[in-house]
Amino acid sequence: MCVDLTLFPLDTIKTRLQSQQGFYKAGGFRGIYAGVPSAAVGSFPNAAAFFVTYDCTKSLLGAGGPLAAPHVAPVAHMLAASLGEIVACLIRVPTEVVKQRTQASPSSTSYQIILHECLLSQGVRGLYRGYASTALREIPFSLVQFPLWEYLKTLWSWKQGHTLDSWQAAVCGAFAGAVAAFVTTPLDVAKTRIMLAKAGTTTAGGNIPLVLYDVWKSRGLTGLFAGSIPRVTFISLGGFIFLGAYEKARRTLL
Repeated sequence: MCVDLTLFPLDTIKTRLQSQQGFYKAGGFRGIYAGVPSAAVGSFPNAAAFFVTYDCTKSLLGAGGPLAAPHVAPVAHMLAASLGEIVACLIRVPTEVVKQRTQASPSSTSYQIILHECLLSQGVRGLYRGYASTALREIPFSLVQFPLWEYLKTLWSWKQGHTLDSWQAAVCGAFAGAVAAFVTTPLDVAKTRIMLAKAGTTTAGGNIPLVLYDVWKSRGLTGLFAGSIPRVTFISLGGFIFLGAYEKARRTLL
């Protein structure tokens, strides 16, 4: 919650850079905290759902099973992270839909977006628009971030000869998050376009290759990586705080 709320302006800037209407028409630097109630409500259960699934799956795969060998540990981390994202998206997608639409329409409140643009016009399905594109963004992101995070922690720990401190795990998290954020930016652009599209349009249909092709055709490589700087900044800073705090809390509690 601390990460999502303190770094929220970067997320708003990223969403507006990626929106089809363009940065300034989507609000520019006005109403930089538009959509923050949705982020605040969804942040805690979203993170909890991910890490409960991630740690349980990792434990099941690593406890005396065929994946217990060190050289296949990354496979366990990838599977655990992918399952974690699929479960977390059940909570993340509705909050993302409301948050991003409010960010791109700062004159509307989160309540108005939920009621008029989602529930009354499209029902519950409106809140889950972009579930597939979100999952297809988050799974590759986690396939890069979490195995890289675990590998960097193992490597650093081996080089210094003892377990890492929480701040060292946080540095590893920041680096892993930055790499994962940059390489998955085009998928994030597609997800944003799908969530912001008007109901009934081709983009709203959720065809990711078609959306990416349209972005490429209209804005080229720059369009595919729109918002990459605020996205990388948000996730690397967020990874430092979030994964560092997670490591500290886990060691304290367990």
